[in-house]
Amino acid sequence: MIVRIMGEGQVRLADSHFAELNALDDELLAEMESGDEEGFRRTLGALLDAVRRLGTALPDDALEPSELILPPPDASLEEVREMLGDEGLIPG
Repeated sequence: MIVRIMGEGQVRLADSHFAELNALDDELLAEMESGDEEGFRRTLGALLDAVRRLGTALPDDALEPSELILPPPDASLEEVREMLGDEGLIPG
């Protein structure tokens, strides 16, 4: 799967990593619902770090269609809330 982190680029991730990412996504969603800004910042950072660590960065000139788009690390709680689907940032 191709994942785009807004403002950074694209990463290719194996489907086997999505259990770990979904756990972080669930935590992020709970923090957003409770209004925990500090927890939200920490978990968003951990989610983006996991994508970078587990994935393989695509070259800057690659133009692959992204199947998943994640917010930039400096996104506000409200900006991320607007991006959320019914299942959080990461479906599944």
